[in-house]
Amino acid sequence: MIPEKVRVSVGTAAVLGLIKSRLDVKPTTAYLMTYCEGSCIANCSFCPQARESPSDKSLLSRVLWPEYATEEVVEKIADAAGKGIERVCIQAINYPGFIEHVLALIGIIKENAEIPVSLDSPPLSKDVMERMRLAGLERISFPLDAATPELFDRVKGQLVKGPYRWERHLDALKEVVDVFGPGSAMSNLIVGLGETEEEAIGLIQHLKDIGVEVSLFAFTPIRGTVLADRPQPPLNVYRRIQLARHLIVGGLSRFEYMKFDEEGRAIGFGASRDDIEEALGTGEAFRTSGCPGCNRPYYNERPSGPFYNYPRGLTEEEAVREARLLRLTE
Repeated sequence: MIPEKVRVSVGTAAVLGLIKSRLDVKPTTAYLMTYCEGSCIANCSFCPQARESPSDKSLLSRVLWPEYATEEVVEKIADAAGKGIERVCIQAINYPGFIEHVLALIGIIKENAEIPVSLDSPPLSKDVMERMRLAGLERISFPLDAATPELFDRVKGQLVKGPYRWERHLDALKEVVDVFGPGSAMSNLIVGLGETEEEAIGLIQHLKDIGVEVSLFAFTPIRGTVLADRPQPPLNVYRRIQLARHLIVGGLSRFEYMKFDEEGRAIGFGASRDDIEEALGTGEAFRTSGCPGCNRPYYNERPSGPFYNYPRGLTEEEAVREARLLRLTE
């Protein structure tokens, strides 16, 4: 059964022509979120969709997600596919029946548009993953969000009476690779939940070694959530983790080659000076990380900045500024 409604990020709605809005940077992926009456059954401390959060349910991170008729949205995606929109990403919140909604959304999108589809979801069984693959899904992300099992329990697991368990997430991510093949498994890491840089970078390496790519996010406080009063991470901390991720993903270094001080700060990246200079010179390390075609404009930041994840290529001046910020803290 195709769900009657689907949520659409406000930037996506503007690109698809569902609303009129001036955009400094247009999303290159159409971001959708499953719709239900009420809250997610999970209880993640940072999320406005959480079961016990009184936050506005049209929010995910700091982005508004208004609801629209599903068929209208799919028609707009079909018109925009290959004309600025390179991918569809479905954000699935956890509620009874969400799996069937996701399957139906994948099916109707693939019937109407030639466009790759990704899914960000609670962990799924291998059988369900296979059904989604046959429906046309290309990639899946099961977001760990936290860098360690202890933090995971504290922000989305047992300590907040949530349904999620660290090992189940890891097992499900390995199964994505089995079902969809190499390069298909993703996971989110939110920097700023209380981890050290060493812990964050260690997780990035571990996931890379089991075939999972990490999408980096900066913690963003949202009114009404448990962590509403927690600040965003220092920008220099985020930059060091971004650089380490860039080097690990590119095969230019590994966690065990890097150096950390007694407080877990990265003080050496284990790569050649040329490789580091190239990464800093272009600013590529500081761009949004995720699936191909994903730029997530302003998901972690206001348009006025500062940018945690650049949704576009950096200017030469921006690249120099960000590199200088990182060097000042080494």
